[in-house]
This record gives sequence, C-alpha cells and structure tokens, in this order.
Amino acid sequence: MKNISLIIGREYRERVFKKSFLITTIMMPLLMILLGAAPTLIMEFVDSEMRNIWVVDESGVVAPQLHSDEEITFTVKEGDLASVLVASSQDEDNFGVLHIGKNIVTDPNAAHLYTTSSSSLVLEESIANQIEKVIETERLKAYNIENLDEILKDVKAEVHLATTRTDQGDDKASSTAVSSLIGMLLGFILYFFLAIYGSMVMQSVIDEKSSRILEVMVSTVKPFEMLMGKVLGVALVAATQVAVWGALIVLFSAVIIPAILPENILQGVQQVQAGGDIGTLAMQQDVSPEMLTAMSSLLDTGHIALMLGAVLLFFVGGFLLYASLYAAVGASVDQAQDAQQLTIPITIPIIAAFVVIMLIMKDPNSPIVFWCSMIPFTSPIVMVARIPSGIPVWEIIVSLVMLYATFVISMWGAAKIYKVGIFMHGSKPTFKDIWRWLRNG
Repeated sequence: MKNISLIIGREYRERVFKKSFLITTIMMPLLMILLGAAPTLIMEFVDSEMRNIWVVDESGVVAPQLHSDEEITFTVKEGDLASVLVASSQDEDNFGVLHIGKNIVTDPNAAHLYTTSSSSLVLEESIANQIEKVIETERLKAYNIENLDEILKDVKAEVHLATTRTDQGDDKASSTAVSSLIGMLLGFILYFFLAIYGSMVMQSVIDEKSSRILEVMVSTVKPFEMLMGKVLGVALVAATQVAVWGALIVLFSAVIIPAILPENILQGVQQVQAGGDIGTLAMQQDVSPEMLTAMSSLLDTGHIALMLGAVLLFFVGGFLLYASLYAAVGASVDQAQDAQQLTIPITIPIIAAFVVIMLIMKDPNSPIVFWCSMIPFTSPIVMVARIPSGIPVWEIIVSLVMLYATFVISMWGAAKIYKVGIFMHGSKPTFKDIWRWLRNG
C-alpha cells in the first residue's frame, strides 16, 4: 500500500498542479454555459438580413394573404414566371421569386421558391407555414360554415401538463424535459471523460514504456502496484475535476439562480416545493406550469447534490474499469498507432452507451435502457443519464456493485497483461498474444 500511495501521489501531483488543469477546471463550466446560451444570444442580438421576395401567384389566392415581417418582404408581381425571373436576376436587392401554382389549394406541392443566393431552413419553413395556413383556410371555406374564424378561436385549447411523482414517498413536482436534458448532458460528459482520461492513462503507460522507465521501476515496485497506483492516481485527478464542477453546479442552484429569477417566479417555485398546486400557482403568478416545474427541479439543491454524488460514484467506477483496460493496452504496444486495433473492443461499449442514452428521452425505463444501465461496460454512462429521471434506489445500488466488482476482475486481468507487456518491445501484439499473456501471466 505504501508503494501504491506513492505512485498515486506522483500521478496526482503531476497533473493537478499544472496550470492547464486549473484553467480547464474553471473555464470548462463557463465554456459550456456560453455554448448553451450562444444560440439564444445570437437570435436575440443578431439581426437577420431582410429578404425581398417577389410573388407570382397564378391561383390569386395565396399572395393577398401572405404577411411580411422583419425578415421577409413579399411583393406581388404581374406577368409570367419567366419574365419575372429575368427581372429578379437583374435586381440586386431582390432575394428571389416565389411561384404559386394555379392548383395550390388541391395540390400543396405546387409552390416553388427561386433564389439568387443560398437560402435557409428557417426562411423556407416560414414561407411554407404561411402557405399551409392559407390552403387550410381556403379548404375550410368550402364547407360554408358561418363565423368559422370565431368558432376556431373559441375551440382552440392549449394544455400545459403538470407532472408530479407520487411513487417516492412525498409528492414532488417533476419536469420531464429538465430531467431528460440533464440526463443527456451528464451522459455526454461522462462519455467524453471516459474516452479522454482513459486514453490519457494509455498514453502515459506507452511513454513510460518507450523510455524504459517501467523496466527500472519494476526492480523495486511490483507491476500490479504500478498499475493500481497509476489508475487510482489519474482517477483521483478526474474525480477532483468532477467534484469541483459539482460544487459549482450546487452553488449555481443555491445562490445564482434564485438571485436572477423574478420575484413572482421565485415565490411560485417556493410554494411548489412546499406542496402547492402547480396549476393554481402558475395562474396566480402569471407563468406557465412548465416554467414553475422546471425551476422547482433546478432549485432543489438537496436533490441535485445527491444526484451529483451518485454521478461521481459511477464516474469513478467507470473510469477505474476503462482505465485499467487502457493501461493494459498501453503496456502491450510501443507506439500509440499500434494501439488502435486493440482499443476497438474497449471503445465499442462506450459508443454503444452513447447511442443508448438517445433512447432515454423516449423512455428511461425501457428494457434496453434498463439492461444497459446494469451492464458494467455501459452503466457508467447510461445509468448516469437515467438518474435525473428518478429511478428506484435499488437499481442504482445493484448497478454500482456490479460496476466495482467488474473493475476488480478487470484490474486483476489487466495486471497480468501489464506484467508481461511492459517487457515486450519491437513487436505488435495480437489479440491471441494478449489472451496468452492473460492466461499465463
């Protein structure tokens, strides 16, 4: 244990006390916040270019009902399409020509946009939506219903569905959207962490093996002690970074969000957390139930802290598992290029877990999601993505036990490969060679 602790300390100090680690730990959360807010800020502060579009309407129905806005200006043009297209190409201020076919009401596809430069999806959807509304209005007129507009306005309803969990002891408002987004975000973070830090362990072993440092160290330290110390040391580095980020998230939930929320929303959230009816409170505070539910989830600091604690346990377990495998691969080769083939079986479960978390938003309790959250090679990512949805505690415990038990087995096998691999030079091992080392090491 003394040798292992010395190696852990060396690996930890070598990485944590670098300026790059400190900068990454502080700047990464800020960068993620900026990346998340960037689309909204761009839409808010960047003005779109005005598009002037000429309209040739052979039906005579659509053009009078098209509405110009801050981004699109419609101008009706007389004449055939060919002559209008020629005139449009000669007008530098005109963006394009919208042609409406004679049978647009019966054939919604009889619309075509001719542009003089690259178009955008938002622009095309905006035009298509206006045309769709006109077609629907014209088709409804065929039924000869009086006061149709007033009838449609009266019958229109917008439902805001409030969700409350009743299976966890106390009734608690829950936001499925917030839970899904948080789960996806946590899953993505662990996906990148496992890949990046696992590769870091492998590269470190390759560098030490190439410089023959390992051959000197094994004269005083057992290969198992070296492997365990290196894996635990880098795991402690990664856990430190995750713990710092977790503390920042809790601080953000407990201090920053309440400070920037409007008073009426904050009061509504506090009453929802106290057990108030979401629908009634939303009406009283003049906000949507979704807003109150989402803010209630984000301001539940105790729940967030417990969730982050579980995430840290899965992260450490997953990292230990994969780091031991990456270290064994690193000890088997002399160069990083030679490790690509050997790392394929390691990266496949990580990629599979990344794919499975896409299904969590649809159903966090589906069979494939459940079993992938139990299988140790995919559970660190999939289970972490499920936790915000409020799954039973026994599933988390069983998954953790299986994960750490698999790590112990994996470390035992990796140490046998490591023991032989660090002395092998000049040859590129195959899976058959590694299996022989594992069996005879």
